[in-house]
Amino acid sequence: MAFGSFVVPNSEAILQADGGRGSLAMRFMYIVTSPQPNRGPTPALMEAMHKLADREIKAGRMLDSGGLMPVSMGAQVKVADGKLSVVDGPFVEAKELIGGYAIFELRDKEEAVAAAVEFMQLHREHMPGWEGTCEVRSFVTPGDEMTCQAEARVAS
Repeated sequence: MAFGSFVVPNSEAILQADGGRGSLAMRFMYIVTSPQPNRGPTPALMEAMHKLADREIKAGRMLDSGGLMPVSMGAQVKVADGKLSVVDGPFVEAKELIGGYAIFELRDKEEAVAAAVEFMQLHREHMPGWEGTCEVRSFVTPGDEMTCQAEARVAS
């Protein structure tokens, strides 16, 4: 779904020390979804995720993360046909629900995908039968606005 272009505040690429060389870091958001909304993480998965998060926070790669409450406790604010509406949860049209997110600062998309694979492997190991997706998205940074505008035009 195209929402037009915008810049996320404080998402500019930063210069970090990297073994004596400077490298540009990018921010990525991981969005974890599942078609199994009533299946929360097992205690073993929670423990494994906490260990992984502690490691990534200490290394300075994970900036934020969290799980989300059930959609029954949420609301949607929509604009459709020029009208604004508010709908309290649960939302009947939801096929997959967002269960959580994480924000990382990493070198590039390849490093971001590798970290997401490691995270999803924890789910395979500690929640057999669970199905879900970890979507890896980079934040818009200064200079990306034209790319976002061009993609929004193509999508419309």
